[in-house]
Amino acid sequence: MPRQGPGFPGAFTVVKVGGSLVADRDRLRRVLSSLADGEDGPVAIVPGGGALADAVRTTQTALGFSDPLAHRLALDAMAGMARIFAAIEPRLVVMQDPGAGLAAGIVPVWDPSPLAAGHPEIPESWDVTSDSLALWLAARLGAARCLLVKSADPAPGAALADLARIGLVDAAVPAFATLFAGAIVLRGPGGDRTCRGSLSERAA
Repeated sequence: MPRQGPGFPGAFTVVKVGGSLVADRDRLRRVLSSLADGEDGPVAIVPGGGALADAVRTTQTALGFSDPLAHRLALDAMAGMARIFAAIEPRLVVMQDPGAGLAAGIVPVWDPSPLAAGHPEIPESWDVTSDSLALWLAARLGAARCLLVKSADPAPGAALADLARIGLVDAAVPAFATLFAGAIVLRGPGGDRTCRGSLSERAA
């Protein structure tokens, strides 16, 4: 259910910051600083797992444990990146309930650890990564926009399904996008591209 009510911002953005930005430390610092400065308005940040999640993939390939376990370990990787982001930009606050942070007027970085217990809406596979989880959180909180910050620019005119096929977003994004009524924007080094306006805009 959307977390609306007294103290909750009327229009806010869920921002997924890809862990791949670790390879560009200066850009990552600029992105986190601009979000803390409020340049995108009120935001809740979803961290990518980055190299921490890549280590889970590598270990799973070597040892052959199940996808559900890998999914839970990848959630731990996201939680670890949340703490790293907060260490880089101290104005960010790591929270398991980012809605509470938004209501308090702070900039929360989501720790998704509680999802390790399982959730009926979230398949436990590599099809679902922080991209889809950002859309899921945006729908759950009632965000106006979901912004996916990437290390590469999307091709002009590419649909979400196209971006999923080439791996710029995860495979489950097209399905999770159907659950979110707001705008979906990708931000690469070259700037923003709206992949889909709000469903209300499309219906108008």
